[in-house]
Amino acid sequence: MGGLGSRILGLGPGPGAAAGGCAASSSSSSSAAAAASASPCPCCARTKRKRSCGERPDRHAHHDDDDDDEDEEEDEEEEEGRPEKRPRRRLLHSPWRKRMGSTANYIYQTLFLNGENSDIKICALGEEWSLHKLYLRQSGYFSSMFCGSWKESTVDVIELEIPDGNIDTEALQVAFGSLYRDDVLVESSRVISVLAAACMLQLDCLIQHCGETMKETINVKTVCGYYTAAGTYGLDSVKKKCLDWLLNNLMTRQSVELFKELSLNLVSQLICSSNLFVMQVEMDVYTTLKKWMFLQLVPSWNGSLKELLTEADVWFAKWRKGSSGGVAFLESEQGRTFQPVFRQLRLQYIVGDLASARIVESDALIPSGWLASVYKQQWLAMLRAEQDDDPGPREIDREELEGKSMRCGRKLAGDGEYCWRWTGFNFGLDLLVTYTTPRPLQAQHPQPAQRRSSACGLAGTWPSG
Repeated sequence: MGGLGSRILGLGPGPGAAAGGCAASSSSSSSAAAAASASPCPCCARTKRKRSCGERPDRHAHHDDDDDDEDEEEDEEEEEGRPEKRPRRRLLHSPWRKRMGSTANYIYQTLFLNGENSDIKICALGEEWSLHKLYLRQSGYFSSMFCGSWKESTVDVIELEIPDGNIDTEALQVAFGSLYRDDVLVESSRVISVLAAACMLQLDCLIQHCGETMKETINVKTVCGYYTAAGTYGLDSVKKKCLDWLLNNLMTRQSVELFKELSLNLVSQLICSSNLFVMQVEMDVYTTLKKWMFLQLVPSWNGSLKELLTEADVWFAKWRKGSSGGVAFLESEQGRTFQPVFRQLRLQYIVGDLASARIVESDALIPSGWLASVYKQQWLAMLRAEQDDDPGPREIDREELEGKSMRCGRKLAGDGEYCWRWTGFNFGLDLLVTYTTPRPLQAQHPQPAQRRSSACGLAGTWPSG
């Protein structure tokens, strides 16, 4: 109670004490006590010091100045003859205590880094750590080892086998060190290695911390590595966030390094998704796949992104000259691997544009049988619309809509009015959209007489803020 008592003095009159804390002697006469009650003691008289509302006494003020002010107020109170109402509470000056160092840092430095009082040694990858079983039991890996009937539960030196190539000595240093401290800093360049070590040692808190670090540092350089690591070590939320990032940025944040790292299965998953943000039209998806396929075939190419499409066209042109029989590239032995990805293209929205159809034909990447089937399908659809007045499907389920609808998009750089046209067949339907807030407020179809236009139009004003 010394700390509390040293800060507050004069809690009010109590048994055996005068008002304001002046002790009364047991040997005092009743007349003296009466005199004392009629005439307050000096320390009690000073309690009537006037203060402005909300002010507190300055803890660092000099007592001499306070006494002078209080004496003046005491004289004023004696002249006015006003009785004292309440004793004054005074905060005493207590010394400031400076924290010299935290216990966590001391434990980390003394027990982990210095290895003092170690009762077990862990050897791995040519390094040795002097650790403590009490701290190692926080790991599920070591907890099972020490509590079971394993021979390691009785030895003081353990040789760890590291089967995961992602784990190195730096990752083990971070993983072991996390058992001795509360805060761990994991750099994005090291997070996959630390995650691998944390999964091996079954350190749930460190695994979660690595997952949050990965989510916060997803970018064009890390997304593919994070996606693969998340699948390997079971971080589904990280894997989903990486996939969402690629769906939103594959068409707008392209790079040579990204195309090299994208796996065939991942690209196939992206292209077939209805959530893929397509910049411009479906033909641009085809162009993206052509550049990606070239880098998968020639991973040693290190040119710039601006040169990539030209180099890809030159490489495939050389292949066509060297091939025989007029076989499309995707039907060749080299290209057959990429067929599942190009199957996800919505070719009906490519062959509807003459310039795009000519490029696809001249590239000779896609088999002619695929294109013939699409030409037939679109031609018959146009004939039905022109000659049979086919109104189109009355009902369509969500899966079919998302799998067969036209994908197109534009990026609005800032405030202003925007208008453009996406070309299609002459039975296409124009859509006029006006933007005045972050979500479209008005969508308007043209009049029936205008519905045989061959474009899908969009006009809008990009909102500010």
